[in-house]
Amino acid sequence: MPAADTEASTGTHPVDAPASDSSAPAPAAEQLSPGRPGYLRMRLALFTAGLATFALLYSTQALLPAISDELHVQPDQASWSVSAATFGLALAVLPLSALSERFGRRAMMTGSLTVAVAIALLVPYAPDLNWLIGLRAIQGAALAGIPASAMAYLSEEVHPKALVGAIGLFVAGNSVGGMSGRILTGWVADAWGWRMALAAVGAMALLCAVAFRLLLPKARHFTPAAVSPRALARIVTGHLANPLLCRLYAIGALFMTVFGGVYTVIGYRLVAQPFGLSQSMIGSIFLIYLVGTVSSAATGKLVGRLGRRGALYVAVSTTAAGLLLTLLDSIAAVLLGLVLITAGFFAGHAAASSAVSRTARTGRAQAAALYQASYYVGSSAGGALGALAFHAAGWGGTVAIGLAAVAGAAAITLYATRKAKAERCAESARRELRGVPARA
Repeated sequence: MPAADTEASTGTHPVDAPASDSSAPAPAAEQLSPGRPGYLRMRLALFTAGLATFALLYSTQALLPAISDELHVQPDQASWSVSAATFGLALAVLPLSALSERFGRRAMMTGSLTVAVAIALLVPYAPDLNWLIGLRAIQGAALAGIPASAMAYLSEEVHPKALVGAIGLFVAGNSVGGMSGRILTGWVADAWGWRMALAAVGAMALLCAVAFRLLLPKARHFTPAAVSPRALARIVTGHLANPLLCRLYAIGALFMTVFGGVYTVIGYRLVAQPFGLSQSMIGSIFLIYLVGTVSSAATGKLVGRLGRRGALYVAVSTTAAGLLLTLLDSIAAVLLGLVLITAGFFAGHAAASSAVSRTARTGRAQAAALYQASYYVGSSAGGALGALAFHAAGWGGTVAIGLAAVAGAAAITLYATRKAKAERCAESARRELRGVPARA
């Protein structure tokens, strides 16, 4: 199917046509790749979008101890200012990804950023926790238009050989956004309080939104399609019937359960004894997110050397080692543990999310949306369960939740490894019966 010149194309597909058919694979020579016009602008634009998304989505995470003190609420209650945003995103990501099939990836991402930034400017005025949670849930839903649309945009516009690297930089933008947002809020909160800290994050996101719109090239390989609930349901059902996609969705959710739980609760652990860190020092801890930037950007090379499952084994073992290190009452051990958890998480996330984009031959936006939905459900569950476990059993309880999630990811990867080995043996046996030499 011919690609449209821009997102403003007026042609539509029949109402029952799968939304995935809105963007047939473009000739490789026409897609963005290193050295081609627009490639660098695209990477910078998606980086700023990822930065703004994570800065806004987790803007209250480093501030939870301060929010608890001022609003007189427990950690498990305050943690809902984080979990509500990620749960809102999880609920909205699939519907908004479907709308991106009609209105375009670029338009959807721009609209989502605009609404999310507008809400960010209202959040500092929330009079109580209920208002704060409600506004954060709406903000999370607004941000839902960015992740799945970005993955679909990259799949359509970027050469397959450059796809993992492009997605890796988008994920790296997530890590920089998470880091800078938390550092900014920590330092501003120490001087002017948590409300002014949230206002500062909103201003930073506004600058990112402007840069994103100015930098992102127009889509050249997108054709709008009519939104059909029946077609959407058929595509979603097809993806959920794909065992490989379901395993990738589960792995993304489990990795995010670890990450969400650890970083939602770590502020409470570090503000208490034997550490007794200030709000600004706790915010500075998130410099560790730079490790995620390097880890996610390097995942393409790791997958090239070890394969997707090999990269996932590395991510699982690294994350588990980090969790165990944080149990020690030593600031050096805790910091090293956070480094390992961050590196393992971003490597696992980049490997799984890029595999979703490559696995889905049709309905790419919906496949990416389902991954994002499961990913952020994992974040919501991790934040809520991690905070509850901390309230009941201290940091050891939070670590136990994380180790259980890591074990689940390891079990899924091991199952996939054994299944692939069995399939190779069966294929080899069939080839021998037909007298075909075994593959090298």
